[in-house]
Amino acid sequence: MAQIEENYRYSYKSKMGTVWLVPRDGRYVVIYNNEELGSYATAAGAADDVSGGHTFLPSNGVDLGSLGIPANLAEWAGAAC
Repeated sequence: MAQIEENYRYSYKSKMGTVWLVPRDGRYVVIYNNEELGSYATAAGAADDVSGGHTFLPSNGVDLGSLGIPANLAEWAGAAC
């Protein structure tokens, strides 16, 4: 697995909105619809849980696992923070 840059944020645009993986305090926070849905040690771990729908449920009730979001971080858009 490639080394993941701590100074990168990642996004994936789904049919129901964009999911963000944002670095904060040495961890990655999953953000969807302006809500924090969990904090992870790595961006890859966050992407994997988002893909499987294993995050907190957003207030709009969307199951992120049903959106076809890839677990492979290489399929997400990354940008330096």
